[in-house]
Amino acid sequence: MTFLNIILGLLGLGIVVFFHELGHFLAARLVGINVEAFSIGWGMPILKKKVGLTEYRLGLFPLGGYCKMQGDSDYNNEAYVNLENGIVPEKGSYLAAKPAARILVCIGGPLFNLLFAIVLLSFLWGIGFEINTRGNKIVLASEVDSSQVNPADIAGLKTGDRIVEIEGKKITYFHELQESIALNPNKQLGLLVERGGRIYSMNVTPSLDKSTGAGKIGIFSWADPVIGTILDESPAFHAGIKPGDVIKSVNGHTITNNVDFMKAMLEEPQEVIIDFYRSGSQMQTNILIDEDFKDFGFSWEAIRYRTPNLSVPAAIAKGIKESYRTLKVTVTSLRLLFMGIDLTQAVSGPIRITYMMGDTATQGFSQGFGIGIRSITNFIALISIALCVMNMLPLPILDGGMVILFLVEIIRGKPLPPKVVAVFQTCGIVIIIGLMLFALFGDILFFARQFGPEVIP
Repeated sequence: MTFLNIILGLLGLGIVVFFHELGHFLAARLVGINVEAFSIGWGMPILKKKVGLTEYRLGLFPLGGYCKMQGDSDYNNEAYVNLENGIVPEKGSYLAAKPAARILVCIGGPLFNLLFAIVLLSFLWGIGFEINTRGNKIVLASEVDSSQVNPADIAGLKTGDRIVEIEGKKITYFHELQESIALNPNKQLGLLVERGGRIYSMNVTPSLDKSTGAGKIGIFSWADPVIGTILDESPAFHAGIKPGDVIKSVNGHTITNNVDFMKAMLEEPQEVIIDFYRSGSQMQTNILIDEDFKDFGFSWEAIRYRTPNLSVPAAIAKGIKESYRTLKVTVTSLRLLFMGIDLTQAVSGPIRITYMMGDTATQGFSQGFGIGIRSITNFIALISIALCVMNMLPLPILDGGMVILFLVEIIRGKPLPPKVVAVFQTCGIVIIIGLMLFALFGDILFFARQFGPEVIP
């Protein structure tokens, strides 16, 4: 993890949290609740300034934030005893507001996360962006590991097939194929497959990948063996390989696609002899592999296309559509958490999210400024929608749990008994602390796998 990754990740996460807390802040002011403090980050304030009734703060630890409303710390047994005894809280305090007003305050944060995502995605579609992807041509994973029989093999798929349709949805690019499969584990999907100029109808049932919660069928995307990009000072760079070179063989093994290259490397050669073509001329180079060798430092040529610049109304419509699609994906992903997956790998805490956001940004910018902007904007929109969904779960302490509490209060026509509220709050605190510790444990395992593979078998 580089320092730049950390900075970009913290910046992105801070922006998402800022809009969440801004939603609570504006909703509170709208219904007449006084806000005593509005902070980005936790811990001791390193900057603060009071404007009117509100003190604005920048916390020492930029991994969260809060909006402290007048009287919200009084949300306890004593406060509810007072309410039951007819003692009205001080005007402008949290409990002085009607339950419906408090519900609006709770919804304000998640709603602003959703609106923020819509704005981001609308902006992207308005200016247009470049997409790097691959086509719908596939390579069977069993080409690499023949000991496993995958759903793709059972369905009768073959290397070189093009999957052109899934459940009636047209498939042009591999990322579209991935999404359809990932969201449907253990569900039979109807495919249309192009093979040798003919179209075949097949059925495939993705298995559940317990490390991610996604469906999988055992395929790779097909990439022609044409070099796309080269990292400076990488083994490929020093070997004289350049973008546009066409790899023909590795240590005598004929290379027709990216997976052929992968198979050749499974033999763990001490020296890699690469035959390739450049501008019609056949050439050869070699790369010595030492024990620290991890990556050649090149990528295969991808399909690149640019989306059109949409008008403002069309961009907003597209932003809403994409946000709704992401919302559905997020909700579906939550359902997959209860299907026996490895939660330590599938559930991310703030540390891992920060790393992933920063890594997405740096990798995107390494391919160009435009791709970097698109990558980080998409990821921030995704995290913003995920935060919206997670906060609206009906769990104590979370916004969704508080909404349930206030709805019950509306139905009863009076506040809940203090003991019920105390149990509800205690359960919420225990659940949240447990989830935080679990996510932290998962993050530690994630980084151990990433940077110390010898630690985790």
